Amino acid sequence: MRLAFFSPLPPSKSGIADYSAALLEHLSPLADVTAFDQKPANFDAKKYDICVYQLGNNPFHAFVYEMALEHSGVVVMHEANLHHLIADLTIRRGDWDSYLREVERNAGAEALAYARRFVRTLERGPDYEIPMLRSVLEKSRAAIVHSEAVEGELRKNGFAGPIAKIPHGAWIVDGGERMKYRERLGLNERTPLIGVFGFLKPYKRIAESLRAFRRLVRVAPEARMILVGEAHPELPLASLLSTLDLSAQARHIGFCPIGDFNGYLSACDIVLNLRYPTVGESSGTLLRALGMGKAALVSDVGSFREYPDEICLKVPVDATEEDYLFEFLNLLVSRPEVARAMGAKARAWVERECRWESVARRYAEFCEAVINGHATGSDREPANASEPAAEPEQKSAAAIAVAGEYIASWAPVEGGSRAYVESHLTRLEKTLAVTPPGKREDRILEMGAYLQITPALKTRLGYGEVRGCYYGRAGETTTKTVTADHGETFECRIDLFDAERDRFPYDDGYFSTVLCCELLEHLAADPMWMMREINRVLKMGGHLVLTTPNIVSLRAIAGILQGFHPMLFPAYIRPRESGEVDARHNREYTPREVASLLEISGFEVTLLETGPFRDQPKPELGWVEHLLDRYMLSKEHRGDGIYAVGKKVAPVKERYPGWLYS
Repeated sequence: MRLAFFSPLPPSKSGIADYSAALLEHLSPLADVTAFDQKPANFDAKKYDICVYQLGNNPFHAFVYEMALEHSGVVVMHEANLHHLIADLTIRRGDWDSYLREVERNAGAEALAYARRFVRTLERGPDYEIPMLRSVLEKSRAAIVHSEAVEGELRKNGFAGPIAKIPHGAWIVDGGERMKYRERLGLNERTPLIGVFGFLKPYKRIAESLRAFRRLVRVAPEARMILVGEAHPELPLASLLSTLDLSAQARHIGFCPIGDFNGYLSACDIVLNLRYPTVGESSGTLLRALGMGKAALVSDVGSFREYPDEICLKVPVDATEEDYLFEFLNLLVSRPEVARAMGAKARAWVERECRWESVARRYAEFCEAVINGHATGSDREPANASEPAAEPEQKSAAAIAVAGEYIASWAPVEGGSRAYVESHLTRLEKTLAVTPPGKREDRILEMGAYLQITPALKTRLGYGEVRGCYYGRAGETTTKTVTADHGETFECRIDLFDAERDRFPYDDGYFSTVLCCELLEHLAADPMWMMREINRVLKMGGHLVLTTPNIVSLRAIAGILQGFHPMLFPAYIRPRESGEVDARHNREYTPREVASLLEISGFEVTLLETGPFRDQPKPELGWVEHLLDRYMLSKEHRGDGIYAVGKKVAPVKERYPGWLYS
């Protein structure tokens, strides 16, 4: 098999250059590979069975992109955005017409008008939200990605060809240079060292990391940080270090040759590999760190969300980001055995899943399948095209993520609705992310509908019929209409009844999905009546999405130990002048109880997670985790909110479970 391989190569200052060099070392024994690190003066594609193009979003890949447009082949998409590259190929060369054509091709007339008005007049920079993928995808025979996040973006941008998901390769390094580089830094073996590596751009959360580190040194003054890599012009790193008074604890080393880069990496105990926003990019630096057995913190977004939870700690990118960074760093610094155990699991995972030999073999097998016409829509599909793979029961969260801005746009500013939604976006986004997407023939019911996420069930998740219900006199109905900031209108029929007493006004098996979100905790008398009715109105195989506060969260444990009430919302509600009183929380649940409630109600638990509930600063709870560790108690499912999904597999099994009814 003859391969033409296009990529920047060392000493180019590109992570993909290092990636390609490592891949070529193991791919060359499997195929006849000719590598090109610049555009050839004369290229005869007939000499090769296929071309492989390593594409990244920077000027180092300009020649790769140009060749990919000229000669169809396999594009390796290291991220799902080429906007910076296209801007370099067009705007920076004075070719505005080509840039504007790409904007229109990728995002339509509205984006074109925006670019003509603001970008060309230099009032604003190029819009990073336009991925600029369509031209190269239309020319390509197949694609290789490292994550489901990027695969989903390629499909969203119209690519229908074969896609292989091949893990990013990893370097298994023994870390033998650890003490040499610690001595160079003037550190002893026991000094906690945190590292940030690579091109230091603002979106890698450098400022947030430094603020969290400043909080850490107040409780662990011996801790130190190094930042290894060239600082981006838009990141005032020296000013940040000075302003935060970290000049003595944090050191910027700058760009290093790969030998020194690995040496400083081996010297670290903890590695931060954060980024937001993300376009699905993978990180060779992260894989190096995991292969060395380092404890790592990553942002809980994009491809990083797909890593196993046991090999890294995932940091939210919402208002709690700095708090989580501090808590995680404090845990790993104060409990070095936890960091070592996590690092050991990470190294074992890398050895099992990401060795370069395995990556190269999968490259060769996929390229051969493309050449022979055997590659199908995904490398995970069966070889026999006459037996198509079963459609996945539930899309990944990344494939159905709904932006918080879109959710908030449906809430009116008047009356405080917008402020409420914005303070609860974490919960609302998560709820939509775990809700199975629907089709035109599917129906969904949202119980307790305030029309906050209700429009997205139709416009984003694809349900053909969306119904809502609320507490009220049985038999009455109302129709509510909301209009988004962008002018879109949504209308929903709302049925009124008492979920604990009344028969739901729907036929058996009417719905594909029911949402019961932040409702269970308000029930005062008979929650199993509601669960029985939900089971009845769901079709067999349908899903119930249930969310509710977590009474055994870290926050709740801290509250009890410090003499406060553990419930998220224990307060009574002041009666209005009319004498009416809104429903308060009557009983909050544990994750184990929610799982049991689903099972006895005829559901198979397909998802049970906990996570943030509101976008607000969180107390520092590392001491609670230390307490749980000390007494070997589980730290699983300790987030403020419970997110559960159940699949209907049977009728209700028990009407009055003993743990819920006396």
